[in-house]
Amino acid sequence: MLKTMKSQIARTLRAVAFAVAATVILPSFAANAAGIEARIIKNPNCGCCTMHGDYLRQHGFDVTITEDENVASLALMAGIPEDLQGCHLTMIDGYAVSGHVPVETILRMLEERPAISAITLPGMPMGSPGMGGIKEAPFEIFSLTDGKVEIYELR
Repeated sequence: MLKTMKSQIARTLRAVAFAVAATVILPSFAANAAGIEARIIKNPNCGCCTMHGDYLRQHGFDVTITEDENVASLALMAGIPEDLQGCHLTMIDGYAVSGHVPVETILRMLEERPAISAITLPGMPMGSPGMGGIKEAPFEIFSLTDGKVEIYELR
């Protein structure tokens, strides 16, 4: 009986610890994006870019959207090769973010402040934020610095 009581107390303490951790960690995650400016540059004919902007707003970013038919050229100037570009370019706190990169990856980058110039999720993968559809494989998100390309995260 004493062993059963100790087990129940241990389970209760773990549940309380989890609840406290969730209360502290989850709100701070959303607060990390509060007030951070995200400037999206998109092609005037693309709607998914606007949906990605809405997604960023839902996570606390202060989003402005500019339309420009030269998104690919601007991404090249930001150091993102054509074959690694997403469909829009977002400038966030000194970094270029190309494509439908998930907010968790963006926040990780902003928190860690790596010595990179950009991150990119190439193309328009289904299931990515703002695209809709069903995610078929982990997203390969790349980092770029001075022409060097590395996998930044699989998400």
